[in-house]
Amino acid sequence: MPHNYLLLPLIALPLATSLVLLAVPSRYANVVRYIAAASSLALLGLSLYVFFAYQFGDGDSVIQFEGRWPWLENVGFLGANGITLHLGVDGISAPMVLLNGIVAFTGVLISWKIDYRTKDFVVLFFALVAGVFGTFISLDLFFFFFFYELAVLPMFLLIAVWGASSRFPTFVRTKEYGAMKLTLYLVAASVLVFVGIFAIFVKANIGTFDLPALYNVQFSEGFQKAVFPVFVIGCGVLAGLWPFHTWSPDGHVAAPTAVSMLHAGVLMKLGAFGIIRLGIQLLPEGAQFWMPGVMVLATTNVIYGAVSAMAQRDFKYMVGYSSVSHMGYVLMGLATLNPIGVNGAVLQMFSHGIMTALMFAMVGAVYDQAHVRDMSVFGGLANKMPRFTAFFAVAGLASLGLPGLSGFVAEFHIFVGTFHTYPAFGALAIFGAAITAAYILRMLAMAFFGPFNEKWSKLKEMSRWEQAAGAILIFFLLFMGLWPAPFIDRISSTVLTLVALK
Repeated sequence: MPHNYLLLPLIALPLATSLVLLAVPSRYANVVRYIAAASSLALLGLSLYVFFAYQFGDGDSVIQFEGRWPWLENVGFLGANGITLHLGVDGISAPMVLLNGIVAFTGVLISWKIDYRTKDFVVLFFALVAGVFGTFISLDLFFFFFFYELAVLPMFLLIAVWGASSRFPTFVRTKEYGAMKLTLYLVAASVLVFVGIFAIFVKANIGTFDLPALYNVQFSEGFQKAVFPVFVIGCGVLAGLWPFHTWSPDGHVAAPTAVSMLHAGVLMKLGAFGIIRLGIQLLPEGAQFWMPGVMVLATTNVIYGAVSAMAQRDFKYMVGYSSVSHMGYVLMGLATLNPIGVNGAVLQMFSHGIMTALMFAMVGAVYDQAHVRDMSVFGGLANKMPRFTAFFAVAGLASLGLPGLSGFVAEFHIFVGTFHTYPAFGALAIFGAAITAAYILRMLAMAFFGPFNEKWSKLKEMSRWEQAAGAILIFFLLFMGLWPAPFIDRISSTVLTLVALK
């Protein structure tokens, strides 16, 4: 396949899968499952190729595998292209493409047991996957926003129809509540992104939405300072930025397992990716002015999310608040605006995506059998489900930053970058990591070790699909933790070209 067409199947294949499945009668659930598995496996293979074929080093173009197809040329002026389907990847988007390929494939495996309206679930799932791929590879502001919205909107139905409500002693969190809260927050934030995009288009006055062309425009300092917060808040809501994060734990908990994996593993990364693409790269002077404030909010994310996770007894709420905390590390790395900190932020985006997908997969594996997520009612699960325990322990140890796993590599870069720019916040980040270690080890001790609770004697080991998905995710946690060079080389080749970091 010519390289200028290489990225098109990342969008076309999941959309085509959704369309093909619409023609499959709903009673053929296994046919739907095998088509979904074949399509997601092809996407994983293609994303692996894109990642490893990306060339880095002196003389290599930062943007590679470019393809450009005109769409609405008449909205341009001054001879510009208007709106084009302009695709390409750089060293930041290449790991994100790989992340989405991994989580999408493992999510399909985890969804094998879904037997209620299977076809409808898979159609919406692949529409979401197409939107995520499109956002990561779009180099046109219009299509960036289009795919950004395509990735968000299917979440409402996926949660409201296939999700689960949570019952507490004094109140109930219904799945409809979680779905609506998530949708309202993210759509409201998208309005800010849309306003910022049109402000950029009008102010640039070059008649195109093409991002590389807009990167060459020198916007006034005042304009950059005014518009940068619009992008940070608009994209930051999706990234779980405090205090706009409250949709996230409720959305995580209400969503079915595969959707939780995509939600926390990939969808939240779109927000951080948007801050890079639309904020730091387009408005570097605005970034320099506002990033100290972002550092304050990001550090609050880390501490608040970790303390909130410590207070949870529900497995999913613990992982949900843990995601808020770990996305705080991503935002801290971006706020440093130095190469090692931003490198760490992108590494953390990949690491946290794999790690939290594994955690949610394991929570789903036990919930499907026990129909309860309260970790305090378990005990000694290691005796009954040793492989499940091992998989969950690896995810937890990656979360607390154990050397040899991906979390250590990512967080070490963020700590070094933060100490270089904001030493006091670096100390707070390490304090947040200590709290993370406390709630992860507490969870493992409470639910997995100690005397076995005979109430759960009927629990069985994970299914072969869950084991396969978990093994794939653990492989990439170890791969990045033991050999981070393929990630660091690709990411740093792009980070060093960001205008704000020169």
